Amino acid sequence: MAITRYRVEGKLAGAATEAVRRGLQKNAIAEIDNEAEETATGWTSFESPFFPSFEGSSFLFGPLYVFSMRVDRKSVSAKLIRKHLGIAVADRLAKTKKQFLSKDEKTALKENVLKDLLVRMPSTPSVYDLAWDYEHASVFFFSTLRAANEKLEGLFKRSFNLGLIRIFPFTAADSLAGLSDSERDVLIGLSSTQFSS
Repeated sequence: MAITRYRVEGKLAGAATEAVRRGLQKNAIAEIDNEAEETATGWTSFESPFFPSFEGSSFLFGPLYVFSMRVDRKSVSAKLIRKHLGIAVADRLAKTKKQFLSKDEKTALKENVLKDLLVRMPSTPSVYDLAWDYEHASVFFFSTLRAANEKLEGLFKRSFNLGLIRIFPFTAADSLAGLSDSERDVLIGLSSTQFSS
């Protein structure tokens, strides 16, 4: 199982659980099926990711806040766009009795075709779970995908006004080892070593 660990910078104002609930509700995933949107990112429930609800303590598991980030995407193939654009161009030419369409007309038609296809296309969801240990300022995110981690970092900041610092060997040594200034200078000067046989 792939996990990325984060350190949380800062504390929530007021009662933490209520602040987390507000942040989750405000930034819950918006459904894009039947919409002309290509992507949506937001929070959803850990136990029911396709029916997000943050009522009561549904996201509280012992001392942890547990919920998920969902990313919905729609992808329309270039061949499908080309097919429907060809049909739309032929229809427009027949209706207007023109021999050809201008570049602007073709661009507008293509935008309309894409919007129409996006509305009819179902989205494909990706769900990423996370566990937030608020007392220890630690988040465990169950993905190492770069795009998912970047979306998490932005969504977390927008939702809770708290920063996430990704923990890897360098940041762990810098923030957890209690280094002196001279030791930190040595750490900053280190570079990776390539091992080969």
